[in-house]
Amino acid sequence: MQRSYETMYILRPDLSDEQIEEVMTRFQSWLSERGGQDIQVQNRGKRRLAYPIKRHTEGIYIQTNYTLDGSQIAPFERALRLSDEVIRYLTLKTEASPSGAPAEEEVATGTSGAS
Repeated sequence: MQRSYETMYILRPDLSDEQIEEVMTRFQSWLSERGGQDIQVQNRGKRRLAYPIKRHTEGIYIQTNYTLDGSQIAPFERALRLSDEVIRYLTLKTEASPSGAPAEEEVATGTSGAS
């Protein structure tokens, strides 16, 4: 069953603009190849982290909203976890908003474990 999800992932701050675009395109393609629909990717920019993650004090935040079959979330998070560019991620189920307005988060489905 297709559900709406939001994944926020943080990239290493030392990546160039070309590398950031390549990572965003790679994960967007990953989702579309596995039946993802309504994929929206937004680069939220470089921000200071609340605490160091893998010795980084800043990170590049990428927000992705999409609909996908729930069985594909674990493989997607595995791809994020195995990526050298991603230092942290979080996936949330969202309510499908009929009016097109931003939806609220419902439940966290996973985070990266290692710091």
